[in-house]
Amino acid sequence: MAELLSDEEVRSQLPDGWDRDGDEITRTYEFEDYLSGISFVTQVGEVSEEEFHHPEIRVGYKEVEVRLTSHEEGGITGQDIRLANLFDAEY
Repeated sequence: MAELLSDEEVRSQLPDGWDRDGDEITRTYEFEDYLSGISFVTQVGEVSEEEFHHPEIRVGYKEVEVRLTSHEEGGITGQDIRLANLFDAEY
């Protein structure tokens, strides 16, 4: 099991563009059109499977919201921060 990050660790490690919402970190990515967002979701899904850590994803017309938390640990861990950085690399 991964260890929960302290509030200070979350603040210092949170990638640009990401926000904290309680026990989750979130980011909304914007796209030129719907299918570009869907393509991004597919990439996020592939990365998530490789890392065996899965986000909640909400798809809108020209945006995709991604929410990460470590449910078993009950909050934000280094694994969430790692995935946020990997998702940003796909964007």
